Amino acid sequence: MTKPSTITVGIHEAKTRLSELLRAVAVGQEVEICRNGVSIAKLVPMNQRSSRTFGYDVGRFAVPEDFDSALPDEVLAEFQG
Repeated sequence: MTKPSTITVGIHEAKTRLSELLRAVAVGQEVEICRNGVSIAKLVPMNQRSSRTFGYDVGRFAVPEDFDSALPDEVLAEFQG
């Protein structure tokens, strides 16, 4: 399987050419969006999205019994400034 070609554009160009870029993505290309030369987002065809397995992290975190208890007064004071 060959890697799809990538189009690299800045944010302004992405906004200006969005419809055109989405057509390119629909036929298998990827679009990389940059801000000041740094990649910040990638548009990929829907069938190339990463898959997530439900329940993958089961058992890696336990919700503490006091999770929804009231916060201590000193912590609340920090939120209220």
